[in-house]
Amino acid sequence: MYTRLVRWIDDRLMVSPLWRDMADHPVPAHVNPSERVSAFVYCFGGVTFLLIIAQFITGMFLAMYYVPDIVNSYNSTKYLMHHVLFGLQLLSMHNWGSSLIIIMVTLHMLRIYWMGVYKKPRELNWLVGVTLLILILAFGFTGYLLPWDEKAYFATQVGVSFAKYVPFIGPALQKILSGGNNIGAATLTRFFAIHVLFLPALLIAFLGLHFLMIRRQGITGPY
Repeated sequence: MYTRLVRWIDDRLMVSPLWRDMADHPVPAHVNPSERVSAFVYCFGGVTFLLIIAQFITGMFLAMYYVPDIVNSYNSTKYLMHHVLFGLQLLSMHNWGSSLIIIMVTLHMLRIYWMGVYKKPRELNWLVGVTLLILILAFGFTGYLLPWDEKAYFATQVGVSFAKYVPFIGPALQKILSGGNNIGAATLTRFFAIHVLFLPALLIAFLGLHFLMIRRQGITGPY
């Protein structure tokens, strides 16, 4: 019954040919499974993608209990940790996952740079990767404020103050992030909206572009 249902859906949505086109492509000879260290460095990008999926899943569950205002945000986080089934585990996974993603994407980009894979014709994909790194750092920065505790408040105050040093748009960027002259309710609301709406949309778009170019250009070894 299950197989018949899967076949019925596949006949109408053509999932299998699409999946085969995406996944079934030859692995370069230099990615040798017998050389464990050499093969492992090619997994950094895949591990980063799996961590991103985990962040999306844990973030959706956390958003079911989080209240993004200065009166209830801290209490909702505390309630999630102490009264929601597996709430502390979900929050810990999301918290540690954000740090692991930064580590893995950095290792991934160091591997790309070390092997010279950013060179022609992959310069545009390198720029997309740099943009993805910036988006991931922005996730960490905007998410840090959401618990609205003392540490998050003062860390965000320092971070937002750095924005004014950005050439040309610094003062305007600082005001946009803070929502005014000080860190307050508008800042928390904006950070929450950026964290759960703007950044995920941008991340999905650039990931799609990144994977499309990898599919077109293939996986390459050291230049």
